[in-house]
Amino acid sequence: MKYPLLTLALSFVTHQGHALSGQVFDEQGQPVMNAQVEVVGDKKRYTTDEAGKFIIPNESVDEIHIKADGFSHKILHLHHEHSQDAIRIELLRGVLEIVDVVGVPLHASKIESAQPVSVLAGKNLRKKQAATLGETLKREIGVQSSYYGGVASSPIIRGLDGPRVLITQNGLDVSDASRVGPDHVVATEASTAEQIEILRGPATLFYGSGAIGGVVNVVDDRVPSDSLAKGAFVAEYQSVSEASALSGAYTGGNEYVAFHVDGFWRDRDDYEIPGAAELETEEEHEEEGHDEHDDETLENSASESYGFNLGGSLLFDNGYIGLSYGRLDRLNGVPGHGHEEEGEEHEDEMEEKGHEEEEETILSDLEQDRWQLISEFNLDSPYIASIKTSMGYTDYQHAEIHDEEGHEEEHEEDGHEEEDHDEDEKGHDEDEDGHHEDEEGTVFKNKTWQIKTDIVHNEIAHWKGAVSLEIKNTEFEAIGEEAFTPPSETREMSLAVVEERHVGQVLWQLGARVDNVTIKALEQELDFTPVSASAGLVWDFNKGYNAGVSLTHAERAPSAAEIFSNGPHIATRAFEAGALFTAKSENNSTELVAGNTNSINKETSNNLDLSLRKFEGNIGFVFNVFYNQVDNYYALINTGLTTEDFNIDSEETFPVYLFEQHDATLSGVEAEFVWQLQPNLKWTVWGDTVNAKLKGGEYIPRTSPTRLSTQLNFNQGPWSAEASVTRYFKQSNIAENETPTEGYSLLDARVSYDLPVTSYDANLYLAADNLTNEEARVHTSFLKDQAPLPGRNIKLGAQLSF
Repeated sequence: MKYPLLTLALSFVTHQGHALSGQVFDEQGQPVMNAQVEVVGDKKRYTTDEAGKFIIPNESVDEIHIKADGFSHKILHLHHEHSQDAIRIELLRGVLEIVDVVGVPLHASKIESAQPVSVLAGKNLRKKQAATLGETLKREIGVQSSYYGGVASSPIIRGLDGPRVLITQNGLDVSDASRVGPDHVVATEASTAEQIEILRGPATLFYGSGAIGGVVNVVDDRVPSDSLAKGAFVAEYQSVSEASALSGAYTGGNEYVAFHVDGFWRDRDDYEIPGAAELETEEEHEEEGHDEHDDETLENSASESYGFNLGGSLLFDNGYIGLSYGRLDRLNGVPGHGHEEEGEEHEDEMEEKGHEEEEETILSDLEQDRWQLISEFNLDSPYIASIKTSMGYTDYQHAEIHDEEGHEEEHEEDGHEEEDHDEDEKGHDEDEDGHHEDEEGTVFKNKTWQIKTDIVHNEIAHWKGAVSLEIKNTEFEAIGEEAFTPPSETREMSLAVVEERHVGQVLWQLGARVDNVTIKALEQELDFTPVSASAGLVWDFNKGYNAGVSLTHAERAPSAAEIFSNGPHIATRAFEAGALFTAKSENNSTELVAGNTNSINKETSNNLDLSLRKFEGNIGFVFNVFYNQVDNYYALINTGLTTEDFNIDSEETFPVYLFEQHDATLSGVEAEFVWQLQPNLKWTVWGDTVNAKLKGGEYIPRTSPTRLSTQLNFNQGPWSAEASVTRYFKQSNIAENETPTEGYSLLDARVSYDLPVTSYDANLYLAADNLTNEEARVHTSFLKDQAPLPGRNIKLGAQLSF
């Protein structure tokens, strides 16, 4: 926030021919340059000149939004709220970062929505971007990470994850296998994104029944909507894994055509950890005879990936239509696999072989091709304001490959030479098509096509809103030894309506959606009709303050995996059986019995959100309280029995888990407090907590622990610095057969220097994560006892944007 306390004054709004003009000032009466004025309805943006003036060449403007760096947003309803030609509106400086959400058909932001939303964009996104989506977002309020040894992680929103949290890219499903297993990577990339939007709580009205717990929407410019020249480039090195990363994006063109290109490359070795990977008991620790371990590395946590997007659009006076193609490739180890020999006998054998490790290593080889066609047109119609259509086709697969060449040990003996590392890490040859010829343990495939249309209408009886139509078809298949869920096809058809109206100082928001979901698997077909509805309001009860209330009824059809699973799931180290199956005991023996599909019910959520916000002045805060009552919650319950007890033939003995339907309650608090202590010094405190229980009183497994974080930001000329401490408290609210997780604190710091480059925003930075090298284990991770977080990590990088 660069400016002192400010007031925004619109000194005149007059019709001059077919134009609307105005002027923007600060509190001292000085004009504000480069303020953005957006016309709601056609989404065009106009920038104020050196005198703070702007001209909108359209006399039928009903609503405009004005924003600038250091200012809080302001919404002007010109047609009924302001009737005078000369208008003066005060706006104080705000310390909260406010970015508009673009993934929904109506205007929304952190302070202008009844439901809690947040957006990570610009410099904040660049600072937090990581190799996986979950790690990029894990310090956003209400969001934690499933963390699978650094190679995969998905966002957990308010204690919910998996099929309850929808992940989209430009509003369309990412269409991967990450909703099925925690070891599967989310097939989208944060390093080339422009912003990432998080909708906490049910977002079913905009995205369908899969969003009963929330939505993460990754927004990039692969289908450009204009030809304004812009670009961003980042290069970074990390010490903890000897990781190198490069990413870049550029959009340009002329008044008729726009084009976009972006790409990234990332390579990292196994990362260092503060001690042993396996969690020791106190007795084991004492037997070691020393106080601490030397730092080690987490085996099979190396990865390499690259991807690119190419897109172009035809531009028209009232909109655009564009097409893009994207490619994503990733090869990574899978931590927790391949340790077939253990103990002293294995160590002696390694010594005899000169420490050359000969064990089976599992690699995950991901490939995704994605096409998107997006069009948006503003209509000169008294009824319809705009129509936006998005179409996508995704062909995704990843293969889990068995590699017995011991690439990690050979890599060390070769002195970390890059060429040898690439060859050894893959541990296999490629055919002419680039596919790997080694033995494939399991292959996951997902083909999805999706069509979504948002029709935004003009005001009708003072209500403005949109109608959304959507069709999606998903074909999912898993083949191989870890194919715990059968091939399935899921088709969804949806109709949704969202409306809003300003009445004095209150913004009312209403919506409803109906989905039809058909799931085909194992020669069976199940049909569900989830119905969702929401009502909320935002009340500007005082200058710079507002309160939000939202009540949502959301229904979700279960996923095919939750119904039909029946096999060993190596990632969760369990044998999983879907809700179709029950455990039946008879004659001192137990077996899994397939039941009747009539017992499969929709999951139903009734969610209440209360928010209080202050967004003007030197102090800002957001305080959220939520209560979520979920009926027929699909919980993965540990039966306390193993595959041996069920006489299940499997190579290893696994505990048996069943998907069972239970009523559940999730409640919690989220808070953010920001104080601009001095013009160049800002203090931020935030925290969140979740309480998640089944109706019987049992805690839901892997519930997110309570967190509290404090951060100081300092700016002086071209220099900026920040330091933060985040405390993860001990999680002792655990399910049966689950162990507690100790608390830990992470100290991070960052220093950057803005380079004196004209017309560019360029800087060099030096950052450090986990400065105290603390051992930290993520309670929400299936690998918490085998894969701690990385140790001390020094990052050096450069960024350039324009």
